[in-house]
Amino acid sequence: MSCVNLAAWTQTCSIFNQASSRRSNKTQPFRTLTTLPVSLASQRPRRPVSISAVQTLEENPAPSPTFNFKSYMIQKASTVNQALDAAVSLKDPVKIHESMRYSLLAGGKRVRPVLCLAACDLVGGHESMAMPAACSIEMIHTMSLIHDDLPCMDNDPLRRGKPTNHTIYGEDVAVLAGDALLAYAFEHIAVCTKGVSPARIVRAIAELAKYIGADGLVAGQVIDINSEGQKDLGIEHLEFIHEHKTAALLEAAVVLGAILGGGTDNEVEKLRTFARCIGLLFQVVDDILDLTKSSKELGKTAGKDLVADKLTYPKLLGIEESKKLADKLNKDAQQQLSEFDQEKAVPLIALANYIAYRQN
Repeated sequence: MSCVNLAAWTQTCSIFNQASSRRSNKTQPFRTLTTLPVSLASQRPRRPVSISAVQTLEENPAPSPTFNFKSYMIQKASTVNQALDAAVSLKDPVKIHESMRYSLLAGGKRVRPVLCLAACDLVGGHESMAMPAACSIEMIHTMSLIHDDLPCMDNDPLRRGKPTNHTIYGEDVAVLAGDALLAYAFEHIAVCTKGVSPARIVRAIAELAKYIGADGLVAGQVIDINSEGQKDLGIEHLEFIHEHKTAALLEAAVVLGAILGGGTDNEVEKLRTFARCIGLLFQVVDDILDLTKSSKELGKTAGKDLVADKLTYPKLLGIEESKKLADKLNKDAQQQLSEFDQEKAVPLIALANYIAYRQN
């Protein structure tokens, strides 16, 4: 692999830092725990909507008569899978690379990398500009799944319909496989991103680091663990967990695609809000499915949140109110796309609907 000019990066870092300081007062990847929750802002009574009413890709209403969402997802996922396969090859030491590939290539819907590519296209970029970032997002997502499934965390034996990484390779190798994927994700963006200015690559890497660190993904995970079995926790607390734990990578995927595709600051921020809404939407639906679907249907252990006495949307709001919340988040997300080219926005609109109506 050929490298980008890292010497040029050094010069652009100072430019990026100056720009970041000017933006710091208006661009916050995450809110604090005291901020009004997204789902409660401008709350209005709404007609109950059943998340399970529209369940399959074939049944979902197409956002455009000429747009085939199922074909789009299959084609994009295939492209991403090929890129992932090429990015993480089987080499010495064989066991660690085999473990990395086992989870990375185990299937999955590839929603996060597809969101990254769709956001890049929406702001006028080419797919190739965001493909390394899309793969890196999936590497980090896979790391989070490997670590989440460990006995010290969720202790789950099943992931994507297959035995979890640690059940095949042992806890020690599973931990290291996750670590390796995390490290390589940043290397992959740095080395393989082409046709993008060094300043934008640095900005994308900085955003990604914020989303997954102690102020992002890790923060959500820690608060989630500490919340198990606790009483009297409210919606604000729950949304803090999932803005960081679940929404973080979905948001990072969209933001990185917009940055690398050449989006303006205004476009990046609108897409950041869109992604935050669909990130929370993803978790609301996930919580509903955990209670209403079987392990076979989900491809992972069903009902584990209930067993662990975790704070969830159905536990706090009930199933019907959770469905209403999901409907509101979907509408709020799509509203953020109203000022973009609507033809180019079709994949993101379809992805939002897919997240709302998915069944696993």
